[in-house]
Amino acid sequence: MINKPLVFALTSDFSGTARGKSFPLEDLPARQLKGIGWTPTNVQITCFDSIAESPFGALGDLLLIPNAETLVDIDFEDGSLPERFVIGDVTNLAGEPWEYCSRSILKDALNQLKKHGGASLFSAFEHEFQIKDNQVQANSAYALSGFSNRRQLGEVLMAALEKAGLNLDSFMKEYGANQYEVVVGPETGIKSADFAVILRELTRASAKRCGLDATFSPILDPDSVGNGVHIHMSFLDDDGQPLTYDANGVAGMSTLTGSFIAGILKYLDSIVALTAPSAISYIRLAPNRWSAAFNNLGFLDREAAVRICPLSTKDEDKRAKQYNFEFRAADAAASPYLALASVIYAGVQGIKDNLPMPNITEQDLTSLSNEQLSQQGYTRLPQSLEAALALFENNDVVRGWFPSGFADVYLAHKRGELACLTELNDQQRCDKYKDAY
Repeated sequence: MINKPLVFALTSDFSGTARGKSFPLEDLPARQLKGIGWTPTNVQITCFDSIAESPFGALGDLLLIPNAETLVDIDFEDGSLPERFVIGDVTNLAGEPWEYCSRSILKDALNQLKKHGGASLFSAFEHEFQIKDNQVQANSAYALSGFSNRRQLGEVLMAALEKAGLNLDSFMKEYGANQYEVVVGPETGIKSADFAVILRELTRASAKRCGLDATFSPILDPDSVGNGVHIHMSFLDDDGQPLTYDANGVAGMSTLTGSFIAGILKYLDSIVALTAPSAISYIRLAPNRWSAAFNNLGFLDREAAVRICPLSTKDEDKRAKQYNFEFRAADAAASPYLALASVIYAGVQGIKDNLPMPNITEQDLTSLSNEQLSQQGYTRLPQSLEAALALFENNDVVRGWFPSGFADVYLAHKRGELACLTELNDQQRCDKYKDAY
């Protein structure tokens, strides 16, 4: 059969969906210069393929400029066509970053961290996902039997990720029904978000080639566990030396780290609209679900919104390099670029405001009254997307981090998504998102 190799240029949009266009692979060098045509209203396509209210209508033209450094070209060696795509930036016709390009927004956030914190971000995304299969293997949580049942998927996926240039860490059977986790190593700057996009797409592609269907939906069953995205973060100076750790700091935090985390916690209730942006995300963000329900920092606590991660050495130099913290109030309904940008902007605000180091929680916050929570500086995170959007909308500081007009367009997008769900109960909503992600 005749064949003309194509490459798909994509952008990760407001719904976290990889959308774009393809063109002949041989044209990639030229397309890096002139791009491929894109339409402003495309940003308002929801995860359900409805179009939310758009200020652009049918007007305007943009360019999607592929970045060849992100090219993925994986031959699965099974007789199927290769998985071939490249990530791009959305610009105006003059080649300037478009205000609603998620990747460009993250670039700005990283620049703000450099400007105000003198640091580069070293980060990694952990992903949980599930196989859409009505046949659930019983008694397989974290078990060898559960892993063995999907060994082929794990090995195909890890091979694909390695071919794409990601640093492999682990693949495991998770607690939930048909639930798995894949972990890759940290990267500097925007590369970790690029790799998060690549990981999601290669997971779906690997599952398909194993006769399976993978979903990153935040939760499939309201009565079970959900699928989180955990973002691990640390800081490096210009020479690549760690800036995150201080042996004399609270739980090992440097001053920079303390202020950054304090900023995340202060603005967390207003940024979860971007880090956990689906209607069902808030089923998962609840107490006793091993996710996050309050704006707290925990030490080795997997129910804290931000967690100080364990160290495996007593050598101080090695401890400084290992030391990192984990943001847990995110899922794959979010674009990795917008999720990470939101966290960075909040942290940078904490640096700019010289916020003091936050306290470490050492108790079950659900046992405290609202008055006690308030006295200790803790708040319950929003319990619905509607509430989260309202907090984002009314927080002028948070809105001000983003380009002019971004907040209103994003709010319209998410409210357009909610309009597709008005008559559905929680399980029906979960079913709908399962097919979207």
